[in-house]
Amino acid sequence: MSDDIESGETTNALRVGNRQLGATLTNVGIGVLRYGLAAILLYYGAFKFTEVEAKAIEPLVANSPLMFWLYSMMSVQAVSILIGVTEIIVALLILLRPFAPRLSAIGSLGAIVMTFITLSFLFSTPGAWTSVAGFPLPVASAVGGFLIKDVFLLGAAIVTAGEAIERAFNRPKIRV
Repeated sequence: MSDDIESGETTNALRVGNRQLGATLTNVGIGVLRYGLAAILLYYGAFKFTEVEAKAIEPLVANSPLMFWLYSMMSVQAVSILIGVTEIIVALLILLRPFAPRLSAIGSLGAIVMTFITLSFLFSTPGAWTSVAGFPLPVASAVGGFLIKDVFLLGAAIVTAGEAIERAFNRPKIRV
């Protein structure tokens, strides 16, 4: 009988340990997504201030049904800087999560919008896709491959928005 009790206690301890491990991994994963997303936005946002990046994104913006009109109002460099400033502001809002979860949620929601716009370039930019003999599906070109990464950034933005909204309005356990 004592073996059965010990076995039951061991099983319960394993369940509790697994739940704790699962919660820890989830919290760490959310933190990696949040701060990784913010770091990428800060990096590329800062890069938008360079002439090289302004010229690199010009065909994306010029062919976008959502953004082409910006070039009728501003120079190529000014549009790039505007996009960069937007990315940096969104990143900074996301980083506010430990102190201001509502503002962080707004930042993550902004990142969702930004990534949808970026993903739309996959359909509006000439040359984003190519064909390869013997393969029935389109294959992303170098530009398309660069844009596809935003699928993962979109996922990170959705997860961090949801978590920040949950934290802002429910005040559950602290996550970083």
